[in-house]
Amino acid sequence: MVELRGARLAYGERILWDGLDLAVRAGEFIAVLGPNGSGKTSLLRMLLGQVAPSAGTVEIAGSAARVGNPHIGYVPQQKTIDAGVRLRGVDLVGLGVDGHRWGLGWRGRKERRRRIAEAVAQVGAQHYAHAPLESMSGGEQQRLRVAQALVGDPRVLLCDEPLLSLDMANQRLVAELIDARRRSHDTAVLFVTHEINPVLPLVDRVLYLVDGKFRIGTPDEVMTSEVLSELYRTEVDVLRVRGRLVVVGTGDTMDALGGEHA
Repeated sequence: MVELRGARLAYGERILWDGLDLAVRAGEFIAVLGPNGSGKTSLLRMLLGQVAPSAGTVEIAGSAARVGNPHIGYVPQQKTIDAGVRLRGVDLVGLGVDGHRWGLGWRGRKERRRRIAEAVAQVGAQHYAHAPLESMSGGEQQRLRVAQALVGDPRVLLCDEPLLSLDMANQRLVAELIDARRRSHDTAVLFVTHEINPVLPLVDRVLYLVDGKFRIGTPDEVMTSEVLSELYRTEVDVLRVRGRLVVVGTGDTMDALGGEHA
């Protein structure tokens, strides 16, 4: 579904990562972790066709990555809605519909409404979708951003910090919505996040990027004290609490990991 072969990304002399081989299967959930500046968002931009690899190849559903790929749904980082912007929830979701695909006229408008209603229902936002965005909580807005990404029935879902600025309950809710979608529709998911604890129970594999290095594997393979201490070149503790992994450390490293300060 998603395949990178020997992918390299560099800005001038700064190499974010090199020799990245990654194949994401249909229905697979991959968490992309690492500190700020490690290339997580740049990886998504590469898959969206917005940034070309410095070397190697990048394919989505058998074709080279390109802008406007209909197979991709994208959940961007949460942004503050400007005061005075008169936008309802259904209007936001509708931005994910390519009008040219359905054409003009009654049939096109009817299909567009059906798609929007279906996406809104998938995220359980029917009762507030017609309200102004500025009246909604951050969690409600983020549900609708997920619906916007789903409205085109994508085969691949790219999520860029979808849990940012949400409380713990809404972090779990949004992560579980995305997990439910991939299970029900066999959608491949790449999920960039600093908030690791809500997603670790859901993911199949972890791609960890830091300082030009990377590791790929199951959470149990990558999220270990030994591996993370090696990547960060500082002591990092990974604990198992009630069957879940918890990362504990100090300072900026732990801000990047999404764990707790000691």
